[in-house]
Amino acid sequence: MKALKIYIVEDEPLIVATITSALKKQGFQVIGDSDEYDEALPAIDKNQPDLVLLDIQLEGKKDGVDLAEALDKRSIPYLYLTSQTDPETIKRVKETHPLGYIVKPFTENGLRSNIELAWHNFSLTNQDFILLKSEGRTHKINQESILYLKAFDNYCYVVTVSDKFLVPHTLKKTSEKLNHDNFVQTHRSYWVNIKKISSTTKVAVYLGEEEIPLSSSNRNNVLQALKNL
Repeated sequence: MKALKIYIVEDEPLIVATITSALKKQGFQVIGDSDEYDEALPAIDKNQPDLVLLDIQLEGKKDGVDLAEALDKRSIPYLYLTSQTDPETIKRVKETHPLGYIVKPFTENGLRSNIELAWHNFSLTNQDFILLKSEGRTHKINQESILYLKAFDNYCYVVTVSDKFLVPHTLKKTSEKLNHDNFVQTHRSYWVNIKKISSTTKVAVYLGEEEIPLSSSNRNNVLQALKNL
């Protein structure tokens, strides 16, 4: 198993220290920790961990469930760190998509086995990643988080739920990296994630409120792709 890069979001310093020590003993990389939503989310966006360990109870107004919803939008995998909690919170937790739950208190072996099992199951799913170079950095992007690609002269914009990358390759070359089961060309200047399309007209597709042009030559392919979902 590769040395996973893990980010910890937990408001108890002693638990953070315990988890960090246990993970390092098992060969994992701990790339940071936070105790509140407002600090954690930008740090996670910047550091792009493989996995987040996420306590439900956090400092500040927003809790771990709020952060989980943001991670779901970014397709960043996470495991909840949980203790018994109230029914309303449990109801909210059920609306999110964690890889699993680590129940407090836990042992080092229990922590390791939960992470390894969750990551193994995650790796068996169709999570596709691509590498993109932008502004001197190489980014590992989960294709599930990509909204669309847009041509820009000999460059291409790759727009995700949280970022916008200018890639020094043409739209055609960049689109070749995509899993074409999940992406479709809507216009000579656009490729769109089929799963993100919320509605269509004769001349456009919509990703929520965002309008993407739809050419007549691509309309049938787009409609067929939507039917095949």
